[in-house]
Amino acid sequence: MNWRHISDLLRGEMASGIVSSTVARLTLAAVLGGAIGLERELKHRSAGLRTNLFICVGAALFTVLSRGIAAEPSDYTRIAAQIIPGIGFIGAGSILHTRGLTTGLTTASTLFVVASVGMAAGGGLYVTAMFATAGVLLALYALGHLEQTFNLKVLLFSYEVTGSSAEEITREINRITERAHRMMKNVLVGDTGVHTRLQFDVEGSRREQDHLLLELKSSPVLQSVISLGPVELE
Repeated sequence: MNWRHISDLLRGEMASGIVSSTVARLTLAAVLGGAIGLERELKHRSAGLRTNLFICVGAALFTVLSRGIAAEPSDYTRIAAQIIPGIGFIGAGSILHTRGLTTGLTTASTLFVVASVGMAAGGGLYVTAMFATAGVLLALYALGHLEQTFNLKVLLFSYEVTGSSAEEITREINRITERAHRMMKNVLVGDTGVHTRLQFDVEGSRREQDHLLLELKSSPVLQSVISLGPVELE
């Protein structure tokens, strides 16, 4: 191996400023992708800090490589153009259809935007990348806060109740949920020999869920009521 030749290549590349420019672009992509990923991580989303950071850095690196190894000026976007279908494939994998509901749409769209931020950073459009990141964070935080404040977000809450029999518990829960025009979903029943446990899901806003929980706890038929938490439909 000709180490002198390799050293000369590295010295020439460093002198040309390509390395410093590439490092700056990848660093910016890591910071911006990490900022969006941290917000997702704090909300316990499936695509969190590492996923968003890797996607942003990867998109930036592919954009840099697209220009760096292109044979002709007309080929500059050939590699970078493949980022979009690739991110679409990853985003589709984050969309889940479970419990009769579709989740992960916001996560998928966030990954799509994060890839575009990485492409902007990799292309040297620093202001554009930072402005887009600020807009994404503002939308995720502010709009999420407004949805909670005005009870616009639909949640799927899980509950566990106990009683003397499954028929009696089911009849009582149906009576309570009928007032809010809601129905139980994904009902599971277990008989312990001492009492009957029943788990079920109900869809509705946070305010509706709080009211439902109070009514369930005040029921004389139900021996115990536990809220197992929400699954946000985003």
